[in-house]
Amino acid sequence: MSNEQAAPETKGVTVKLLATVDLGPEIEGMERRQFRMRMVTIEPGGMIGPIHDHKDRPGIVYILQGTITDHRDGVDTDYGPGVGWPEDRHTNHWIENRGTIPALEISVDIVRQE
Repeated sequence: MSNEQAAPETKGVTVKLLATVDLGPEIEGMERRQFRMRMVTIEPGGMIGPIHDHKDRPGIVYILQGTITDHRDGVDTDYGPGVGWPEDRHTNHWIENRGTIPALEISVDIVRQE
């Protein structure tokens, strides 16, 4: 399935919040922003969709276990353990686990606090 096709909804995903830092007191101009780290588990056949962007929510992903397929700009890229990728304002994608074991990733990003 490519980005041109409808990406499925999120399924088979568990997210555990590991840590946060309120950036307002730390960096001028970052009021209502939070630096967070999460562990995301994507079960075999699981996915994070539909297609979404990371405008106003930059981050970095690092794979601990399994393989995650990133669908972006009509290209499917597999990432395995020890590999990561940035998610910036140009990112428009969805991801899935096509493998046979759970994929574990650490996701670190900056989000706006509600």
